[in-house]
Amino acid sequence: MTMLDSVDHEATPDPATASAIALDDRYVAHNYSPLPVVAERAEGAWITDVTGRRYLDCLAAYSAVNFGHRNPEVIAAAHAQLDRLTLVSRAFHSDRLGPFAQALAELCGKDMVLPMNSGAEAVESGIKVARKWGVDVKGIPADKSNIIVAQNNFHGRTTTIISFSDDDTARRGFGPYTPGFRAVPFGDHRALAAAIDENTAAVLLEPIQGEAGIIVPPADYLPRVRDICTHHNVLMIADEIQSGLARTGRTFACEHWNVVPDVYLLGKALGGGVVPLSAVVADRGILGVLHPGEHGSTFGGNPLATAIGTTVVGMLRRGEFQLRSTELGNHLHNRLNSLIGRGVTAVRGMGLWAGVDIDPDLGTGKQFGLALADRGVLVKDTHGSTLRFAPPLVVTADELDWAVDQFADTLDEARR
Repeated sequence: MTMLDSVDHEATPDPATASAIALDDRYVAHNYSPLPVVAERAEGAWITDVTGRRYLDCLAAYSAVNFGHRNPEVIAAAHAQLDRLTLVSRAFHSDRLGPFAQALAELCGKDMVLPMNSGAEAVESGIKVARKWGVDVKGIPADKSNIIVAQNNFHGRTTTIISFSDDDTARRGFGPYTPGFRAVPFGDHRALAAAIDENTAAVLLEPIQGEAGIIVPPADYLPRVRDICTHHNVLMIADEIQSGLARTGRTFACEHWNVVPDVYLLGKALGGGVVPLSAVVADRGILGVLHPGEHGSTFGGNPLATAIGTTVVGMLRRGEFQLRSTELGNHLHNRLNSLIGRGVTAVRGMGLWAGVDIDPDLGTGKQFGLALADRGVLVKDTHGSTLRFAPPLVVTADELDWAVDQFADTLDEARR
């Protein structure tokens, strides 16, 4: 038993909450274990449930809501496009796709964009592109290429992606697994270099590992990875789906180390918290290996999503969200670091993204998530006793202070 087991929480949900959760339990596949909060509406950094109770959102849909719930600019773009055109497939052109691709390519400093929908689709597409590039450009024999990945990675949960995951929950029972991947310790550039051979097409990494607990690599790691990839003619693929688009205080987390990957994988916040929108972004020498019929998506690059995505890119160009993430992130990390020794054992992260390790004797991350939800703060646990704090970038310093105060009080209750 942990100390938090003895702390009282709301035992019986109200009828509206209980009814909504019961309906989910009856008809929705049980592939998630959500907090017992039923959202009905949201604005900015706040979510309101079916009873009218408000919660400070400190998860932001895993960074998909970086710009706040129902951001006025994003919503205006969505409304305007809904009155014009929403979907035509890629069977012919739309007037929204080209401007979006140009804007995103220029933001990334690359030539071309492959638009998709979910983050996992972007990763899958990046893998296909890397393999095709390996054969067509590098000259790797067909079906012989390999891709280097990091241990404790999280790139999604499709069959190919779980094939190189070491998360047993995500893998168990879903084999046979896709071959062609080699996992090495995250942060160890020597192990990465040793794993590369003449058939290596790419290195696929999160610049900061999100699901693993917001793990920031050593300062020399990504620059060395960049040099190794260049030396061996291997593509460096940066999965910036969670870490990118202002979350860490820069447009891309790689910028903290002055590293430019060959390929960006983007998603989540690219859709403004309104629609799924993801992308593979690279130069023509890489994305140019794709030809008609080799890859596609009915909804990828649809007019509604790209109208919103163009607006998101325009917001990022202004730099205000990167600045907010830097300044408010410093404040958040200072406040969280002050709790080390009061039940917190470590704090990691950059910008408005923090992984907080809790003394396991006090309780699990899930228990603390439930306790904080009772206090009106929504966070998510990972890896046992780690909590993730990732509020929308429109959050205020006062709101962050209130959230950390609730966390501190919860720690004190558990310690008592």
